[in-house]
Amino acid sequence: MPFVCPECQANSLTITQSIELPPDGRSDEIALQIVKCKGCGFRGTAVYEESRRGAEESWHHVGYIVPKASVTRLSKLIRRCPSRKNARCDCAVHKELGQTNEYGIWYPPEWAMSDRSFPIRRS
Repeated sequence: MPFVCPECQANSLTITQSIELPPDGRSDEIALQIVKCKGCGFRGTAVYEESRRGAEESWHHVGYIVPKASVTRLSKLIRRCPSRKNARCDCAVHKELGQTNEYGIWYPPEWAMSDRSFPIRRS
């Protein structure tokens, strides 16, 4: 199902590529994604995180408006992974994209995110 595009506001934003990353200190599921609007052609990156820890399940899905070069870089990396849906894949791409900080928390690589974020939402 499509999401709302941050540029044209049409309900035509879709996930075109995704890579599942290992769980970290706060999330059980992490996916780094590329999103594209079928209407206006907007392309960006997105992060989906889900946690099933504690009494409730929680998730958040956020998109980023990033330079075209960042989307291209992420696309090339995702295509190089032999097992994109396997969070435990031991390839170089998973090692690069799945790094955590000193607290064991994963954050998107700096080039894959920006301060121009938007919620991934349905209309």
